[in-house]
Amino acid sequence: MSYAKVLSAGLVGLAGHPVEVEADLAAGLPAVALSGLPDTALHEARDRVRAAIVNSGESWPNRRITVNLLPATLPKFGSGFDVAIALALLAGAGELPLAPLQGVAVLGELGLDGTVRPVRGVLPMVAAAAGAGVARVVVPVANAREAALVPGLRVRAADTLHRLIAYVRDGAPLLEPPEAPPGNEAAGLDLADVSGQLLGRRALEVAAAGGHHLALIGPPGAGKTMLAERLPSILPELDDETSLEVTSVHSIAGTLPPGAPLLRRPPFQAPHHTTSVAALVGGGSGLARPGSLSLAHHGVLFLDECPEFSARALDALRQPLEHGTVLIARSRGTTKYPARIQLVIAANPCPCAKPGGKQFCECAPAVRRRYLGRLSGPLLDRIDVQVNLPPLSAAELLAGGTPNEPSGPVAERVAKARAAAAARWSEGGWRTNARVPGAVLRRSPWRLPNRDTTGLRRLMDSGELSARGFDRVLRLAWTIADLDGRSRPDASDLGEATMLRTGSRP
Repeated sequence: MSYAKVLSAGLVGLAGHPVEVEADLAAGLPAVALSGLPDTALHEARDRVRAAIVNSGESWPNRRITVNLLPATLPKFGSGFDVAIALALLAGAGELPLAPLQGVAVLGELGLDGTVRPVRGVLPMVAAAAGAGVARVVVPVANAREAALVPGLRVRAADTLHRLIAYVRDGAPLLEPPEAPPGNEAAGLDLADVSGQLLGRRALEVAAAGGHHLALIGPPGAGKTMLAERLPSILPELDDETSLEVTSVHSIAGTLPPGAPLLRRPPFQAPHHTTSVAALVGGGSGLARPGSLSLAHHGVLFLDECPEFSARALDALRQPLEHGTVLIARSRGTTKYPARIQLVIAANPCPCAKPGGKQFCECAPAVRRRYLGRLSGPLLDRIDVQVNLPPLSAAELLAGGTPNEPSGPVAERVAKARAAAAARWSEGGWRTNARVPGAVLRRSPWRLPNRDTTGLRRLMDSGELSARGFDRVLRLAWTIADLDGRSRPDASDLGEATMLRTGSRP
């Protein structure tokens, strides 16, 4: 037999696609030709596959070999097709039977010694194969636990090409996916470590309960970074659907922690202020890979020392904050990654950043305005909660009588508030108050009485509040009411929401 076909799967962005690997062996000058829009790594597969086959004790077919990857119009990236190509070649040469490979998708990179090495993006690729009707997959041992997350799929693992050949030829057993160790996610930081800052803690709780973006501005040592790092500790765990989404993104990026393929805690990303636009929103040669923005999907993106980020990087956040996705166009195609994040930014009030705050500042007023002016108005307008933190006093730092409230009770209140919001907005498909369109909040039955919104309307008419800011104050008021266990916000809730948004009550 001179023709064989083996099933595999490829990846374009976050979407997996079934791929058929064809091999045709014909008479002629020995050569290997690859077709089907392969990238550079895939072009080099011919050398890896040849060495792996020979070092696994098999003979290399000295024929004119054509390997085609279907569909031919779909770009193919990476080295995950190596094992499928090797099996197709051996089957086409008559060295292996095709029957054991029927309905089986094969993934994996080959080392020169025949070792089957792990690849990125196994979870979305295996899910795509299962969606196409494939019932069995063979993956590298290091990816087996990740592939087993797809329900209704029989997963087997191989550590060497020799073991896989023995399975196809003689029915020798493959490896079972290893069991996940218990307690594989490290404990997070706790709010009990934060001294004082009642305003900051309240802002953090409101932001967590409603999924609102948060800006913390204050002198060094006020606790901005400590508060931001502890936000994931009061957020609810990811459900099955969102957990698979987050895990798929981290699988593509190759950042899954060893032994813990399914991510249940909301991710936390804190890129350095020198981060490039491509590293923040995604990029790279060929087809773009996810950046910090997508790695924080359903979690927290924290930009510490935010004014030090480049203006291009900050402005690149505007559209993803509105739409929850990142669309990256490159010469080889367009990639779409999810980016439904909770943004937290922290900034000093001025360049000198004296610990004592404004009274010790050495900067001229124009310098202070110019420094915070690096945060563009359109970006700040998209941040719901904006609070100025005062310097921490010695009494607050050294208070030892009453312990600070830990994350546990706060997380319980946040979970109840989120459950109330999800039940209220279930017909519209929104799960948090931050996602509810402003038009919905401004019409019956959710429109608040005019007597409660008088101050808010006055701020908007005077230009102190934009239309977007008006809607965001309404969302904050609903979140505050949910935290207090009430069905609708009142004038007091709107006052607190306005204070969290603008720094003063209407």
